[in-house]
Amino acid sequence: MKMRIDEIARQSLLFDFYGQLLPPRQRQVMELYTEENLSLQEIADQFDISRQGVHDALRKAQKALTEYEEKLGLVDRFLETEEAVSTIDQQIGRMVSDIENGRMQEKEQEKEIVQRLAGIREIIDRLRES
Repeated sequence: MKMRIDEIARQSLLFDFYGQLLPPRQRQVMELYTEENLSLQEIADQFDISRQGVHDALRKAQKALTEYEEKLGLVDRFLETEEAVSTIDQQIGRMVSDIENGRMQEKEQEKEIVQRLAGIREIIDRLRES
């Protein structure tokens, strides 16, 4: 069951958001696989089932997690929010740095700050709309 690192990170996020909705056995298998980073064989040994049984449980759990996300969209919303917060943080950091380092004249500074704050407000408004 080979996955790219992006897929593993996404599965981990899906599990974080929706893992409690899985049946107990699937939740335990997913936890060992995504959080403990155990191999299929190690999980199989722990539950005294076949490696194929672990593979099937993981596949079912991953399918269920993906379906939850398709219906609820919490992970995508979380990632959008994280990106927006990062952008806002960078913009504020640049404003503070420009002001502290005297890179702008007072009139220019006021106009630039107003423009940057308007950009930040647009990001926040987009978050509220989605």
